[in-house]
Amino acid sequence: MTWFLRLNVIDGPLPLTVWALTLVAIVVLLIRRPTPAWLWRIVIAVAVGVALGVGLVAFANITHLFGPALPYACWFWVPGGFAAILFGIVSLWERGVWRKIVAVLAVILSLLSTALGVNAAFGINTTVGSMLGVSAQDDIHTLPTPGPTETSSGPLYKTWKPPADMPAHGTVGQLAGDKAIPSTAGFAPRNASVYLPPAAQVKNPPRLPLVVMMMGYPGSPEPSFIASALDALAAKNNGLAPIVIVADQLGNENQDPICIDSKKYGGVSTYFNTDIPAYAAKNLNIDLDHKTWTIMGYSNGGACAFTWATHHPDIWGNIVAISPDEYPGVEWRDEAIKTMFDGDTAAFDANKAAAGIAAHPGAFTGRLAVFTVGGNDPGYIPGTQRNAKLAEDAGFATTFHEVPGAGHVADALNGGIPFAMDLLYKHLGLSAP
Repeated sequence: MTWFLRLNVIDGPLPLTVWALTLVAIVVLLIRRPTPAWLWRIVIAVAVGVALGVGLVAFANITHLFGPALPYACWFWVPGGFAAILFGIVSLWERGVWRKIVAVLAVILSLLSTALGVNAAFGINTTVGSMLGVSAQDDIHTLPTPGPTETSSGPLYKTWKPPADMPAHGTVGQLAGDKAIPSTAGFAPRNASVYLPPAAQVKNPPRLPLVVMMMGYPGSPEPSFIASALDALAAKNNGLAPIVIVADQLGNENQDPICIDSKKYGGVSTYFNTDIPAYAAKNLNIDLDHKTWTIMGYSNGGACAFTWATHHPDIWGNIVAISPDEYPGVEWRDEAIKTMFDGDTAAFDANKAAAGIAAHPGAFTGRLAVFTVGGNDPGYIPGTQRNAKLAEDAGFATTFHEVPGAGHVADALNGGIPFAMDLLYKHLGLSAP
């Protein structure tokens, strides 16, 4: 089944086939002798479907039901999908068994087409597995044995000489079974994934920097975006890249534990700031100097990353936030205070990055902080700017970058990650300054 979970659902043959079959089913249902009653049924069904779809998209955007405004393509996919579904439903009253069968197929295919179209508009879930919240990665069965702690004579871009048998690409795999990261405080995460760059896969690999990354809410620990960006950079830098753990800060895609340990969701913060660091130090061939460790996140994960970087400067040396929420729980603040903090607003505020900065004065000088946001993402630009100012005032070497034309979907990741990683490479000595 792994091959099925890996099928591309953005622009591969699967969505194209489903869309084509849907169109064929609708055309077949339209091929008949028209009657006034039939025409009225079709016109009403299509009109109602379009109206429902437009209303749903407008409602979602006005109420921020799914966070920021839906991608523009949803204005086509949702009304068009609803119209096709209702057209298929009213066609069930057609005479002839074969027309009823085609009508059923049209409804099913229209549902699938709409789901695939909306998913493609976001561009975050790139495979069947990620759409279903199931990892499409093979399990990692062997991790490179950590070598001796090295005393470097200089940055890796100067001292590392890749062997002739170094692979051309990094490898990505799921940390499952005996390779799974233990969660010690009651949090039940989905399996993390690990990216091992080419330089990590040779006989005598160098100790490499560590990056721990999180995706957004709703979402899954999807490693493809960071792996693709780092493969491109590694190809230009003798196979060098950080070792990356892409981990789950949600537990499932429909809950938001807002980056804290809680009775409701368990020890999310403990998992990221105790369990993952201990696992990485024991099992991965990483640089053990925490100044080379980076906590990174997109959207919801970006809020957790900035929070934990400021509350745990002994663990995380650097921060990368791609289109981050301004702070944990920002999208449902009042309800979060009520349900997660028993109505204690002060406790809620203590979980923000500003509180971590205040508790560790002088701890962040010279550390790297990169904040990126889509230039066409007005709901997130002000909060990201405020976070960048907070980081800069705290002493971080801070960069704020707007990705031209990007919104809050895949284009924000595809533009933000390479920009941030280029700066991180220079900061960590993986490339020349």
